Amino acid sequence: MTDHEILELICGAEREAAALMLHARGVLAECKSSRRDVVTEYDRRVQALLMECLSAALPDARFFCEENDRHDDLHAEHVFIIDPIDGTMNFVRGFHHSCISVAYMRRGALCAAAICNPYVDEMFTALSGGGAFLNGRPIRVTDEGLADSVVCVGTAPYNPEFADRTFALAKAAFLAGLDIRREGSAALDLCSAAAGRCGVYFEPALSLWDYAAGMLIVQEAGGVCRTLTGGALPLDASRPSVAAGNARAVAELLALAGEIG
Repeated sequence: MTDHEILELICGAEREAAALMLHARGVLAECKSSRRDVVTEYDRRVQALLMECLSAALPDARFFCEENDRHDDLHAEHVFIIDPIDGTMNFVRGFHHSCISVAYMRRGALCAAAICNPYVDEMFTALSGGGAFLNGRPIRVTDEGLADSVVCVGTAPYNPEFADRTFALAKAAFLAGLDIRREGSAALDLCSAAAGRCGVYFEPALSLWDYAAGMLIVQEAGGVCRTLTGGALPLDASRPSVAAGNARAVAELLALAGEIG
C-alpha cells in the first residue's frame, strides 16, 4: 500500500471510531496510575476497532497504543501509534473536546497521520512531504511571534512535579502573548498550532501517542516541534517535554523557558 492509501485507511477507521464516541452514553471512568489518569470502555472499544480495521489491511502491522500496554517495536516495517481518545477527562466530563489520533511510521520514520475531532467534524491529516490539511484544505502555521499569538498550554496532570515550572512558563507566555488556552487535548492543541489558531503549544511531559500524529501535522504545516530545552523531539517511549508551532513563536517560548530554568 502507498502512504496515501494508508492515510485513507486511517481516516476511514477514525470515522468509524468517531461514531462510537458520538453515541457514547453513561460513560464511566476507571483510574489507571492516578485519579487524574483515567480510562473508559470507549477508549478500549475505539482502540480495538482501530486495530481491527488497520490489521485487516496490513496483517503484519505493529502497534504502539495507549491502552492495554500494546507497545510493539517502533522500528518495524509498519507501525501504527494510536491514542484512541486523547482528552479522556474531557470525554468523561462532557466537554466535547476530544479526538482520535493515529500516526503511521515505517522503520522509525513518520509517514502519515490523522487526528479526528468528531464533535466539530474536523479531520486533520498529513503525509510526509505532502503537506497538512483540515478536511482536505491546506493549513499553515502562522509567522507571528508571541506578542501576536495565543499560546496553548498543557499541564501534564499525571506529573504534578512539573506544576511550578509549567505555571511559571504559562504566566510568562501570558504576559508576553495575547492570551493562553488550556483545552485538555495535546493532539488537538498541536492541530491548533498547525492551523494557525495558536502560535505555539507547550507541555512538560507527553507520551508518543499524544504527539506523534500532531508532530507530523505541525511539521507538514510549516512548523517546528522541539523539547522545551530546544532538542529534537524523540520518536520513542520516553516522555519528553514538547513545544510546537511556528519557528518564531517556538524560539521565543524556549527563551522564556530558559530564563525560568
